[in-house]
Amino acid sequence: MGHHFGNLAKVRHIITFSLSPFEQRAFPNYFSKGLPNVWRRVTSSFFKVAPSVALMYLTYTWGNSVHQQSKRKNPADYENDE
Repeated sequence: MGHHFGNLAKVRHIITFSLSPFEQRAFPNYFSKGLPNVWRRVTSSFFKVAPSVALMYLTYTWGNSVHQQSKRKNPADYENDE
């Protein structure tokens, strides 16, 4: 039981590499490859996603307008009140 937490098992034939945090670049190729890739992915899936989003938006606005109309009182019910 004299093993420390990092030395509990002996693993063979696995090689790991790591870079120093000072040698890594935070945003490599962000503007040259990242943004064009985002644009390509958005344009390729736009016609798959946009119709369902538009339909859900129209359904939501229609439901809100019907709800607001159902909450209003009917003025014809109160014509003869004095």
